[in-house]
Amino acid sequence: MAKARVKVPKSVKGGEVFQVKTLISHKMETGLRKDKKTGKKIARLIINKFSCTYGGKEVFSADWHPAISANPYLAFYVKAGDSGPMNLKWTDDKGAISEKSVNVKVS
Repeated sequence: MAKARVKVPKSVKGGEVFQVKTLISHKMETGLRKDKKTGKKIARLIINKFSCTYGGKEVFSADWHPAISANPYLAFYVKAGDSGPMNLKWTDDKGAISEKSVNVKVS
């Protein structure tokens, strides 16, 4: 579907709150624009759901609507638990899923 980038600190201390930054490449068609050649509306195709799991638990999720910009950037905070993978998932209107996993190192 789309290319995603995720940035987390190289290492964090246990119990520390750290920032997660994400950016995903996606046109985010609202369904309101018209094709210049045909005059017909371009079908809506947006990322409508984002979720993040860490340590086997969902730590952040969001439902997105057409007002979200193309190539959406998102930043949020998570409290460090144990070292392990953080899994991020974006789902669009057609059900296509983009996933990215990053390793969180807790010292």
